[in-house]
Amino acid sequence: MSLLKQLFLAICLFLVVAFTGSFIAGVESSREQLLSQLRSHAQDAATALGLSMTPHIDDPAMIELMVSSIFDSGYFATIRVVSIPDEKVIVERRTTTTTENVPAWFVDIVDLEPQGGDALIMRGWEQAARVEVLSHPQFALAKLWDSAIGSLLWLLLCGIVSAILGGWLLRTQLRPLDNMVQQAQAISRREFLSLPKVPRTPELKRVVMAMNQMVDKLKNLFAEEAARSEKLREEAYQDSLTGLANRRLFDIRLADQLAVTEQNAEGYLIFLRVNDLGGLNQRIGGQKTDALISAIGDLLKRLLDEHGTPDWLASRSRGGEFTLLAPGLAGDDADRLAQELVEGLESLRQTGASDCTPVAHLGIAAFKPGEEPGSVISRADQALAQAQSNAGKPWERLDDFNAMPGQGLHDWRAWIDDALKQSKLQLYFQPVTQCADRNQPLHQKVLARLIDPQGEAVAAGRFLPWIERLGWAARFDLAMLEHSLAHLTQNPQPLALSLSAATLREPASLAKMLAILREHPEQGPLMTLELDERYLPPPAELEKLSQAVREAGFHLGLQHFGGRFSLIGNLTHLGLAYLKIDGTYIRAIDQEGDKRMFIEAIFRATNSIDLPLIGEMVETEGELAVLNELGIHGAMGRLIGPPAPWQG
Repeated sequence: MSLLKQLFLAICLFLVVAFTGSFIAGVESSREQLLSQLRSHAQDAATALGLSMTPHIDDPAMIELMVSSIFDSGYFATIRVVSIPDEKVIVERRTTTTTENVPAWFVDIVDLEPQGGDALIMRGWEQAARVEVLSHPQFALAKLWDSAIGSLLWLLLCGIVSAILGGWLLRTQLRPLDNMVQQAQAISRREFLSLPKVPRTPELKRVVMAMNQMVDKLKNLFAEEAARSEKLREEAYQDSLTGLANRRLFDIRLADQLAVTEQNAEGYLIFLRVNDLGGLNQRIGGQKTDALISAIGDLLKRLLDEHGTPDWLASRSRGGEFTLLAPGLAGDDADRLAQELVEGLESLRQTGASDCTPVAHLGIAAFKPGEEPGSVISRADQALAQAQSNAGKPWERLDDFNAMPGQGLHDWRAWIDDALKQSKLQLYFQPVTQCADRNQPLHQKVLARLIDPQGEAVAAGRFLPWIERLGWAARFDLAMLEHSLAHLTQNPQPLALSLSAATLREPASLAKMLAILREHPEQGPLMTLELDERYLPPPAELEKLSQAVREAGFHLGLQHFGGRFSLIGNLTHLGLAYLKIDGTYIRAIDQEGDKRMFIEAIFRATNSIDLPLIGEMVETEGELAVLNELGIHGAMGRLIGPPAPWQG
C-alpha cells in the first residue's frame, strides 16, 4: 500500500475515533442534562400540586380535577395522590403514550428512565396525603434523538470535508515523492530528468535536492565521456582543415559499401583534384590556398546537403584531392552533379590561377557491391586522367557496367508501385544474438525484398535508392510495418524494423504510423523501431517521437551509430532500447587499435546509462572476440547469420 493511502487511512481512522468519541460524549452529556430536567420537572409538578391541594384535601372531586388538569398536559407518566395514614390511593392517572418517532434500539441504548418527585399535602399540622409525580421521558427521548441526528450529520459533514481537504493536502505535499519516483524510473530508462520545483517541506526538499544533484552529476559524467569520445572520433576520422572525412574513413566506407549486403546499392565514386596545387601555393600563398581548400570542402558539404543521402561521404584524401562516395546515384544524376560541382569550383577561382585552366578536374567511376576497392579507385583514377587530358571537358565518367541494367526511372516506378499495391513484399530476417553466446538470440532484424515482374526477389540495396528518389520511402515503411505486425501475430518473437527519414519528416506519415502502433498494443513488447543516426530529427521532435512510441507500448532503438557521436548527449532523454554501432567501426577492429579505442569510448559513455550496444556487420571471429572482450552486448552480421526468409 502506498504511503499516501496509508496516511489517508490513518487520518480517516483518527477522524472516526475522534468524531465517535465526541458524538458519544455529546449524547451522554445531553442524557444527563435531560435526566436532571426530568427530575426537576417532576418535583416542580409535585410541589405545585401539593400546595394547590392543601385547601381541598377533604374534597376528592377537586383533587381529581386538579390532577387531571396537570396530567392532561402530557408530560407525565403517572400522577397519584396517596393517603398517608392508610396508604390508600385517592387519585391516580397513568399514561399509555409511547415514543413512536424514536427507534427502539436508540431507546435501549440511551436508557432514559422516567424521573419522579413527591410532595406532602397537609391538614393543618398533620400530613394528610402524598402527591407522587413521575415524568414521562418520551419528549426527552425525541429531543435527544433529534439532537443526536443533528450532531451525527454535522460530524459526518466535518469528517467528509476534513477527509477531502486532508487527502488533497497529503497529495499536494507528497507530490514531490511521485516526481522522485518518476525521476528514478527515468534513470532506469537512461533518462536524466531534474525536478525544477523544489518542495517547501524541509525533509522533502533535502531529498529532492539530493536527487537533482545525483542526476546532474550523472549528466555531467556522461557529457564528459561523450565529449572525449567525439574528440577521439574527430582525430581518427576527420580532416582538420575542411571538417570532411579523412582518407582513412573513406577507405573504410568504400570497403563497406562494396560488401555484398542487403542494404548496399550501386552508385558512383567521384575523384576531385585541384590543378597545380603546388604552383598555386607559390603564387597566392599558403593562407589563401588553405582558404581555397576549405571553400572546396564547404562546396562538397553543400552538395551533400542538397542532393545527397546519409550514405554519401565526402572526404579529403590529401593536399588538393577530394572524393565523393555516392551510392544510389544514377548516371544522369552523376553528370548533373559533376556539372554543378564544376560551376561551383569556377566560382572559387583564386587570383593567380590560369584563366584557361579549370580549378579542378573530376573523375567519375561507377561501382557495385562485390567489386574490389582497388578496382573502383583505379577506374576513378583513369576517369580523372582522361578528364585532365581533355581540355574541353573538366570531368569524365567511366561505366564498365550499367548501374541499373536495362531499367530507367519509369520502369522502376511501374513495378515498385505495382509491388506495393499488391503487397508483393517478402520479409527477410537477420538474427541478432549476444556476443558472449551466439545461441542466445536478442531479436531478428526485419529486411525486405520486392518481387519484380519476373517473380524474382530484388534485394533492398537495388530498389531502396529508387524508392527514395520516387518519394515513396514513407509508403514503403508503412507497408513494412503492417507486414511485420501481421508476422508477429502469427509468430511472436522480438523483431527490429528500420524507419526511413521520410516517415519521421512527414507529419501525415508519422501520424499514420503511430495510429497503426496504437492499434496493436499486444505486439508492442516484441517490436523495436530503429532510427538511423544520420536521419535523426531535431532533439525536441526526437524526444516527442520517443515518448509517443513508448506510450504506444513499443521500443525505440538507434542504428548505424558512431558518425555523429556528439548526439549521444541527447540520448539520455529518449529511453532507447539499444544502440547499434555502425559496421564502419567494427570492420577489422581486431587489427586496428584506434577502432578499439573508439568503441571503448562509446562503451564507457553508454555503460554509464546502462544502454546496451550491438555491433553491426560482424564478419569474422576476431571481430566478434574483440566485441565480446569490450563488453558489447550483441552482434549481427554475416558471421552471426545472413538474411533469410522466415524458417519458423
